[in-house]
Amino acid sequence: MIKYYKIMFFITLLTGTLIAISSYSWMSMWIGLEINLLSIIPLLSDPQNIYPSESALKYFITQALASVIFLFSIIMSLNLTEIFPQNSVFMIMMNSALLTKMGAAPFHAWFPEVMEGLNWFNCLIMLTWQKIAPMILLMYNMKMTMFLFCIIIFSSTLGSILGLNQISLRKILAYSSINHISWMIASMLNYQVTWLIYFLTYSIINLNIILILKYQNIYYLKQFNNTLNLNKIFKFFLILNFLSLGGLPPFLGFLPKWLTINNLISNNFFLLSILLIIFTLITLFFYLRLTFSTMIINTNENLIMSNKKINFLIIFLNFLTLSGLLTCTMIFNLN
Repeated sequence: MIKYYKIMFFITLLTGTLIAISSYSWMSMWIGLEINLLSIIPLLSDPQNIYPSESALKYFITQALASVIFLFSIIMSLNLTEIFPQNSVFMIMMNSALLTKMGAAPFHAWFPEVMEGLNWFNCLIMLTWQKIAPMILLMYNMKMTMFLFCIIIFSSTLGSILGLNQISLRKILAYSSINHISWMIASMLNYQVTWLIYFLTYSIINLNIILILKYQNIYYLKQFNNTLNLNKIFKFFLILNFLSLGGLPPFLGFLPKWLTINNLISNNFFLLSILLIIFTLITLFFYLRLTFSTMIINTNENLIMSNKKINFLIIFLNFLTLSGLLTCTMIFNLN
């Protein structure tokens, strides 16, 4: 049953993000972030289930605290000078508030806990749309200071290591998102188009994975063997999407990482490039753990699918992921 009031809040959610990223003043950006926050709380909460409501409360408290810090840093900075010095205390506070809103390490502790209580549709919103406004506002002040360098290292390290011992797929995708945040922040340096390509690719792959998991009603690792082995096509697509999310060539997820590495090396960030690659290999390990469990254990499999609409949608979206090799080759041959 469609709850029509949620459609209204979803529209205001989109509007709040658009206000935040298109404003010319910091106060208008803050207002856009607040509209976005107040709109997503009714979308996350569910009167019939305690867990989404608990996640919505955790999300509201964290985001409200980040908004207070963001507003305080704006007022204090503009009180002192009209130009923000990159290394000032208030600039670091502002960036910390934005990093808290997107769930970057070490401000990430709330993110996996909130994700654990949500359904797959709300998880998709948290993984994709809710990162747009904070990242674009961070991009407005993007300069590779030591603070952001440390944030990239923390996000890459903690996102990969903390995801190793998880059995919940929502927490695995949350820690994967923290690792991808480090890549997205690194991709903002000099070439903002690289960030756009990275974010769109990341969103498409997450959409593919979440559609399959929602359709098969899978939330934990122990459900993989019992559910996915009944459908060979979904199992095949899910394996490829996890490998693509890890950035394994020749899939589509390799393209934005390739562009980011080229961007970092051209700006002489060799150490950062090496560290990002090393910790991405760790994330690739727990993606492989997911896929191997479904590949090795064999049960009766069914190739026939019942619901053709959703299946054709999933198949179409997954061909975008499978076209990674062709896309990479065509783009780099144009240069």
